[in-house]
Formats: sequence, C-alpha cells, structure tokens
Amino acid sequence: MRLLEIGDIQKIISSMGLERFNHQLIETLEQDFSRWQGFHLSARHATHYPHGVIELMPCSDDRLYSFKYVNGHPGNTAQGRLSVVAFGVLAEVSSGYPLLIAEMTLLTALRTAAVAALGARYLARASSRHLALIGCGAQGEFLVHALGCVLPLEQVSFFDPDGAAMRKFSTNLGPSGLQLRPCKGIDAALEQADVIVTATAAKRRQVLLHQGQVPAGTHIHALGGDCPGKTELDPALVADSKRVVEYLPQTREEGELQNLPEPGVHAELWELVSGNKPGREDPAEITLFDAVGFALEDFSILRLVQRLAQEMGLGRALQLIPELNDPKDLFGLIASPNSASSSSRTRSRVR
Repeated sequence: MRLLEIGDIQKIISSMGLERFNHQLIETLEQDFSRWQGFHLSARHATHYPHGVIELMPCSDDRLYSFKYVNGHPGNTAQGRLSVVAFGVLAEVSSGYPLLIAEMTLLTALRTAAVAALGARYLARASSRHLALIGCGAQGEFLVHALGCVLPLEQVSFFDPDGAAMRKFSTNLGPSGLQLRPCKGIDAALEQADVIVTATAAKRRQVLLHQGQVPAGTHIHALGGDCPGKTELDPALVADSKRVVEYLPQTREEGELQNLPEPGVHAELWELVSGNKPGREDPAEITLFDAVGFALEDFSILRLVQRLAQEMGLGRALQLIPELNDPKDLFGLIASPNSASSSSRTRSRVR
C-alpha cells in the first residue's frame, strides 16, 4: 500500500506545473463523468453538528473503490485551523485490499476547482474573460487557475468581508498575469462579469446574488451552498436559471435547490459531458452549476495521483495489513513473539 503525504502532492504539482496538472485532472474528470453508468453511486454520509459537519464520501466502479473522510467547520479559521481537512482511500475491488491512502485537503481544493472548470466548459460563454469571485478563502486561487484552463480569463474582480483574505488572494495570484480588481462589495465585483463564483463558508441561508442583479448571459458557479441550511443565492434567481448539478439526489438536500419548492434541473453534469443533453444553448441565458461536491470527483483525483505517484516514484510503503504465510492464522500475529515472526512477513507491498 502506498501513502501519499502533503509533501508528495507538492512534488507532483511542482514537477508538472499547476496548469498541466489541472488539464490532466479536468480530462480525468471528464472521462469519469462520461462513464457515469459504470459507477456505483450514492450520496455522502454526513453527520451534522451545530458547529460543522463530518462526512464520508464513497464511490466505485467495478475495478476501484474510493472514499474520502472530510469535514466542514467554518469556525476553525478563527482558531488558526483549516475549515476543511480530508484524507482518502483507493482500494482494489477484486480483493478489497487498499492500494493508496492519500492526503485530500489539498486534493479536495484541486478537484473542486477542476469540476468548476469542467462545468464552465459546457455552461459559460466560450469568450468569457471576466471572472467575479465572491469569497477569497482557501479555495479561491485554485478556482481561478482551473477556470483559466478552459476560459480566456483576463480579469478577476473579487470581494470578501475579510480584508486579510483579499490581500492573501491578491498576493498569491500576483504572478498570474491576470488583471486583479479588489472590490468593496458584491455589486462592484459583478460589474460586467461573464462568470460569477460564490465560495463562502458561513453555514447559514444567505443571499449573495439577487434576481435582477445578474446580467443575461452570465454563468454562475455556486459552490458555497453544500449542506442542508447553507445557501448563497436568491431562490428566484435559481428558479430562472438553467440549472445543472452533479448528483440530483444529493443536491436536492444540500445545494441551492433546497430552497425551491420543485427542485427540477436541466441536467446532471454527466449528461452534458456524454452529449445526452446540451449545455449553454443561448448566449443570453443565465446558467447555474449548483455544485456541492460529489464522491466521483474524489475517485477521479485519487486515481490520477496514484498513477502520477507511481510514474514519479513518490509515496512510501505503509504496513497496515498483515501478510501471512497462512491467511487463516491471524491470531498467530499475537500468540507469541516466535509464532508472530514465523506466521507473518513484515514487509509491506507497494502497489
């Protein structure tokens, strides 16, 4: 079994470059969404608390099984901790043996941004050059880099009530060559925007964007509303948009759809990717990708980094599963020091 720690993911990104990694990740996501019918799918298992949520997110095809442990605690940042932390497992379906354990705090940010880019490929106007970002937390820079892989972005207008977050965002994106425009409010950030991303962490129902505030032809990527009772958009705006989701049974409970009496959608993302349904059909329509995060996206990035780590020789062997001369003699591991050493092999296999 291979263990990929944060340093390993950093080495993958530094070796390839972020742009190349994003392109490969978007391609991997597109491949997996195009074979949607070949997956065993389910909504995530979430345990909610007054201060946050802890979730398990499983997904598998007939060859590989994955799951992710992830939390969402917006109040953590006030204590110097991340709002979201995660790790993931990739396993072999034929034997049930885990192949990979990986950090997924960084990987979750990367795949969340990449799926935003995949949605924009089908729903944003191809000429979109101006991005408005509402919320400059840990996710913001990843979104800009990924969206820049599918859209000819030139300008990013951004707003966050936390001035330090805006300064951090501006510093990190300084080398990007984009025109960065910090704004004093949401209205200013939206002026002449082609694409709007809402990415806030507050666990409450709020209205960042109102009906009539968003110009015709805009694409909205709403990712902050990702659990029951947590939304960001005016329900009237949601109702008037062309709505696309990842997995409808999950989004009905967690996304912007939870505020609609009849939460119908134009399509799930896989239907656009596979060509079953059209994406943007009219330059003047308002499109909405109501993205809450789905386990297939974790499956995709885990299988990608597993391949890249093998190619680069990264990760280390981890001995979590005993290898026995007699697979029925598990007790021999603890019966005595002599029997333990004779009935097991202490090496760990890296796959």
